Amino acid sequence: MKGSVIVAATALGALAVAGCGSSSTTSNNGGGSNASGATKPCVASVGMEGPLTGPVAVLGQEQLHFAQLAALRDNLANKTRISIVQGDTQLNPAQATTVTQQFTSNSKIVAVVGPAGSQEVEAVGPLMARAGMPFISGSATAAALTTGKYPTFFRTVSKDSVQGPQDAHYIINNLHPKALMIVDDQEAYSTGLVSAMMPIFKAAGIKVDHESVSQKVTDFSSLVAKITPSTTVVVLPWQVASNAQQFGRNMAQEKKKAVIFGTDGLFSPGTFSINGSYVSSFGPDITAIPADRALVALALAKFGKFGTFGPPVFAAQHVIDEAIASVCKSGQTPSRANVLAAIKNTNEATTILGQPIKFTSSGDVVNGKFFLFKIDSSGKYHLIPG
Repeated sequence: MKGSVIVAATALGALAVAGCGSSSTTSNNGGGSNASGATKPCVASVGMEGPLTGPVAVLGQEQLHFAQLAALRDNLANKTRISIVQGDTQLNPAQATTVTQQFTSNSKIVAVVGPAGSQEVEAVGPLMARAGMPFISGSATAAALTTGKYPTFFRTVSKDSVQGPQDAHYIINNLHPKALMIVDDQEAYSTGLVSAMMPIFKAAGIKVDHESVSQKVTDFSSLVAKITPSTTVVVLPWQVASNAQQFGRNMAQEKKKAVIFGTDGLFSPGTFSINGSYVSSFGPDITAIPADRALVALALAKFGKFGTFGPPVFAAQHVIDEAIASVCKSGQTPSRANVLAAIKNTNEATTILGQPIKFTSSGDVVNGKFFLFKIDSSGKYHLIPG
């Protein structure tokens, strides 16, 4: 983490969001009235935890940009003054803990967007709970996060108990491997997915070579050497796309022909681009959603190309923004307790993700699903219908 936590300006320019309305099913004026009938300003701060620097900074920056875009748009629509406080976690649980301690000790922060990784949520969940701080991740997918042990946690994406079986069945039914390799990267996200997939592979009679490697490793030659001629699929439930790219290069160097199948952590066009590989994702390609056309054009103009990591964070920020606005509309001053209560009552019929957002009692998004893409020779990701 670089220095202290920084307050991020959300004023990207009012002209930029002209014509962009709120996707919430309710409308808020963003302020409450005092005894004299005057409208009180609706002011609040929201923390944003993401890997803003480090090995997956490209994804963290995308998440930050979409959080800023949501806050800007919602401030204009709701006449609120919500500011974002940035916290750089570098996808590291220790860093995330430090950021969370800073956020929870800042009484102005009433909610948090993030963190990005499941291992980070595991590290900060108890701190958030003790502080009564609601936090919504747009990318943490480990199934264990919503078992009730983190009562202030929510997510706008589905969980690995959905992704793991969905991916495993696709591999079995469409790639038909007799033998495969699956490699965890020793983090909670990765080991959780392996646990979800392994029983399905074994039940299908597939021979599985389960390997393990640290995220810090950057040369996979010795691991690739273990890929046998009968191994036709290599499953990489990893979080660092550049590592998967290097794994693919090492495969090519050693003339290994297995197909790489990556989970959502590898969805990074421009970083992971091995021809013929598959990648699942917790988020859709919003460039293909007609209702998002204006927002896509704005995001491309402001930030350039993006993938699937930003839009779910936009959705998370929007949920918090609407919760704050509803608190102000009721005449209350936003606090962690009343914002948490409002988040629990979220019921958005339409969102940037092309699907509703409503939370279960444990913080999962109702009817969440994953999407599957295949990479072509130019590195482009193509959505597989399903």
